[in-house]
Amino acid sequence: MKKVNFVDKKGEEDIKNAITELTSKIDHRTLVIWATDCAEHILSYFEEKYPKDDRPRKAIEAGRAWVHGKLSVGEVRTTAFAAHAAARDIEECDARAVARAAGHAAATAHVAGHAIHAANYAATVIADERIWQYQHLLDLAKKQKITIY
Repeated sequence: MKKVNFVDKKGEEDIKNAITELTSKIDHRTLVIWATDCAEHILSYFEEKYPKDDRPRKAIEAGRAWVHGKLSVGEVRTTAFAAHAAARDIEECDARAVARAAGHAAATAHVAGHAIHAANYAATVIADERIWQYQHLLDLAKKQKITIY
C-alpha cells in the first residue's frame, strides 16, 4: 500500500503555512465546517469508485451535524473511525486519501487539530487544492470578522 505524500508542490509551502497560521485564529466549529468542506470538495473521487460505500459521506455529514448541535462528539467520532476503516479497505490512493480526509474532518469535532489533516489529505487528490482551501478559509474568517493581517 502506497503511503500518501504530504509534500506540497513548488510554491505551495507558503500557502500551507498561511493556512496553518489562520487555523490557529479560527474557532472550533468553523474549523469543522472548513474541514468538512475540504473533504466534500474531493468526495466525488471516492464515490465514483466506491458508490456503495457511504462511510466517508456519513463522516462529513456527522461533522456538520455536530456543528449544529445534532450529534455528540462520540457519535461523530464513530463515523470518523468508519471513514478511516473505509480507507484501510481500499488500495486506490486518491480514494483512500478522500476517506482519510473525511475521517479527519469528522474527527475535528473531537480535536480541532484534525482539520489540517483533512486539508492535507485533500491536497493530495486535486492539483492546486491548497489555493481553494486557503481562499475558503479566508472567506470563513471574514464571516467571523477575524483580523487576518
